[in-house]
Amino acid sequence: ISFSACVVQMFLSFAMGATECVLLSMMAFDRYVAICNPLRYPMVMSKAAYVPMAASSWAIGGAASVVHTILTIQLPFCGDNIINHFTCEILAVLKLACADISINVIGMGVTNVIFLGAPVLFISFSYVFIITTILRVPSAEGRKKAFSTCSAHLTVVVVFYGTILFMYGKPKSKDPLGADKQDLSDKLISLFYGVVTPMLN
Repeated sequence: ISFSACVVQMFLSFAMGATECVLLSMMAFDRYVAICNPLRYPMVMSKAAYVPMAASSWAIGGAASVVHTILTIQLPFCGDNIINHFTCEILAVLKLACADISINVIGMGVTNVIFLGAPVLFISFSYVFIITTILRVPSAEGRKKAFSTCSAHLTVVVVFYGTILFMYGKPKSKDPLGADKQDLSDKLISLFYGVVTPMLN
């Protein structure tokens, strides 16, 4: 794959992932309003509200991707430049850099807090309120209907964030044999959140 194609893949994969993180938290807000404030739903989630929410999620994801892609392509790369991955993801490309990547690592940490930590907290708090409201519904049929409204979103959240948190949160292996196994697990995990999660949507 050419360098320019790799840059496009890095940008798109990061932008899509960051956008998905923001969209999933916005969808949790949508579910919160639908379950906890159903009479206000048409007013709160009007076209005037959800179009800017969706557009801003794309803008935020794209902006973060531009920053990380530019930081990555400015690095010098040495060796064979063979990426042991399915796509040119930023983490896979950073492994090929033969310079100090501490700025990239710090930036990735900040981005993880913004795009992983904050949305997970927001989604968790939303679901605490949602579950509390569902448990107060008097009829079993009403509880089942209310929970089924959220089950698809909750499944996507668990699969998407579970795989990403596993990939970015697991310790890196120091021994070469462990590193090979880690590369394989990284590839499978990225395939899982890159293919399975969109199929669930």
